[in-house]
Amino acid sequence: MHVNFSAYYTLILAVLVLLLGKLLVSRIRFLRDFNIPEPVAGGLVVAAVIYLLHLSLGWTFGFESSLQTAFMLVFFSSIGLSANFAKLREGGSGLVLFLGVIAAFILVQNAVGVGLASALGLDPLIGLVAGSITLIGGHGTAGAWGSVLQNQYGLNGATTLGMACATFGLVIGGILGGPLAKRLVTQHRLAKSRSDAEQLSEETPAVSEHSLVANFESPNKTPRLITADAAIETLALFAGCLAFAEFMTGVTKGTAIQLPTFVWALGGGVIIRNSLDYIFGFKVFDRAIDVFGNAALSIYLAIALLSLKLWELTDLAAPLMVILAAQTVVMALYATFVTFRIMGKNYDAAVLAAGHCGFGMGATPTAVANMQAITNQYGPSHKAFLIVPLVGAFFIDIINAFLIQAFIKFIH
Repeated sequence: MHVNFSAYYTLILAVLVLLLGKLLVSRIRFLRDFNIPEPVAGGLVVAAVIYLLHLSLGWTFGFESSLQTAFMLVFFSSIGLSANFAKLREGGSGLVLFLGVIAAFILVQNAVGVGLASALGLDPLIGLVAGSITLIGGHGTAGAWGSVLQNQYGLNGATTLGMACATFGLVIGGILGGPLAKRLVTQHRLAKSRSDAEQLSEETPAVSEHSLVANFESPNKTPRLITADAAIETLALFAGCLAFAEFMTGVTKGTAIQLPTFVWALGGGVIIRNSLDYIFGFKVFDRAIDVFGNAALSIYLAIALLSLKLWELTDLAAPLMVILAAQTVVMALYATFVTFRIMGKNYDAAVLAAGHCGFGMGATPTAVANMQAITNQYGPSHKAFLIVPLVGAFFIDIINAFLIQAFIKFIH
């Protein structure tokens, strides 16, 4: 029996998945320790229930895909709208250097995935899914590219595969980063007393003076509230991104620069944000963008996980684990011998290596948790805590999107 859910019922079920995930994360320490997102926690449980219903009763379920697509485009638009080039200047040369290190790692990660998939007799696209699509990209990128690979390249089960790889990456990224950085600190004798570490970080300016003292200079200044007017203003920005994405998708279809619609939504956000900043002097409300973007991501992931067909992973389980195990080893070696060395072989570099493991296999929250595990023991690293969130939040998603597209064109 097949049951179809309309957009209204799909949205209701997605919200129930989010509420279930929130309950699970609040009750299960493992989920909190490894920063497993609430939609993933709840969605995987529901996906497992759907899998059991399919095995025992033969039931299948269909959900409104247009709703999922809309929320996906809003999420990627929020990444673009957050990409203020002034933040790139704030990070300085260290941010640019770290971006280069991560961009090179994307190429390595995809080469390993595609190479192993080919060696194991699998479609090379599976190796790409078990590469930067899910490990650097996370669940949002996994779902977005999964639908592209399924619909345009005939890779059945790509979304299911992507969600499994992204979840594996979140866990491994949280396990790997802290111990690796601790070994670097110990091996290279970078450990200092807490006061010495604070002095070291003060000697390496990493955040703007204004960002450090703004709250103290204006103690009576209230933060801007997300009012109805702010919400409408933000929705207008998202509408502009979606319109740009739809227009560019149509114009470039069948050409050499054809890209998935969500990539154009991200690019549209970058153009709109920085045009408003530098041409019109309009201050974009970042907090409202974050709220809308995070809400859209949560609902999108919930719907994507509702749609998972876990039975499609049965034949790929063993070779997939081989690829992911290799990616874990490559991540550890790259962070140790490339990230740490290029970023200066100092304490900040060790903390950056921990962060790289976090979002190189999982997500930015995992990276931050890894870095906190080190700085709580050895002292702060202002440089790392500026660079990693900036890179992980949006800059790397832009680079990753275009490198993935290049790999797909190379494979096909």
